[in-house]
Amino acid sequence: MSISLSQVHVYADDADAALAFYRDALGLSIGFEVENEGFRYITLVPEAQPDVKLVLFHPRAGRSPEDGDAIAALLAKGELGSIHLRSDDLEATFTKIAETPGAEIVQEPADQPWGVRDGAVRDPAGNLVRIEQG
Repeated sequence: MSISLSQVHVYADDADAALAFYRDALGLSIGFEVENEGFRYITLVPEAQPDVKLVLFHPRAGRSPEDGDAIAALLAKGELGSIHLRSDDLEATFTKIAETPGAEIVQEPADQPWGVRDGAVRDPAGNLVRIEQG
């Protein structure tokens, strides 16, 4: 039996701001984009891993108003977990992120005690994104 990663879902309350971060700053390509019940679902694909997808979707999509509000509140506080990415040029990636409206650098790239060089940012929705040198 073999298991592999297929998709990672990331909440994004502003699809255009999320695209400026994930597509324009990080270089992911749009795989497809679809609207459903007034919400946009955007699939992004890293060039180096075309079989792994990052799916952006609104915290209120497909939920009751109460559940959507609860998730949106947690997203606004930055309390919905994190994603970890790898870059072949960490310094250049952070330079590009610093120029991206709505992105916040939380920790500049540094050698970590657990053996990697990485840094942390918040995307425009508030999700924590750690990026390591790879």
